[in-house]
Amino acid sequence: MTSPRTASVGRRFDAVIFDAGGVLVLPDPTVLAPLLAYFGGDTDIEAHRRAHYAGMKAKSDVAADEATWGGYDDAYVSSIGVPRSERAEAADVLGRTRYHHTWRWVIPESRAALERLAGAGVPMGVVSNASGQIASMLARGVAQVGAGEHVEMRVIVDSHVVGVAKPDPAIFDHALPAFAEFEPDRIAYVGDSVTMDIAASVAAGLHPILLDPYDDHAGADFERIASLHDIADELA
Repeated sequence: MTSPRTASVGRRFDAVIFDAGGVLVLPDPTVLAPLLAYFGGDTDIEAHRRAHYAGMKAKSDVAADEATWGGYDDAYVSSIGVPRSERAEAADVLGRTRYHHTWRWVIPESRAALERLAGAGVPMGVVSNASGQIASMLARGVAQVGAGEHVEMRVIVDSHVVGVAKPDPAIFDHALPAFAEFEPDRIAYVGDSVTMDIAASVAAGLHPILLDPYDDHAGADFERIASLHDIADELA
């Protein structure tokens, strides 16, 4: 039987909407790596990439809400090899440092996959829980609304700007008018949080997909992909 992670039959979607954090960008490892090296953490970029998804799995395991990041921070510092005796302080420092302006490190393969999708004419957008910075941050090197230097999006929705955040599905009310010609279930929503992204997109009638590059959610009953290239392989 083909697993939800790898299933791909024809062109199932007319459009794709993406979360930003964990899908297009990560907390900047070039900032966090030297910060946490003080506590014995690995400075390798890949180790920090992996640590983000370990943190998101920890949040999902306890259904932590958007404001609750303690479990994420604990899992992150553990994942990068901070010794047990140093983890509490390291996690505290991470929690004080990992604020919204550090969510800016562009995931290279995600950026490349967006180019492939754009080249194929796939309509795209972004819906993100954020702090008012997402549009300007993405415009520096990823995407903008309409034609421009980077990948064209139909809409970029920032929860702080519109006043509603996932898991409330009403956040998608600010994006779906830009895709009015498509049925919601023909629009994929790609996120990295079970509690925030899967729950909200299901409630909004979209097709949920979890970006799960390290197979942390094996056996889940929703679709998972290892990279945005999996979406591009299907649609581009």
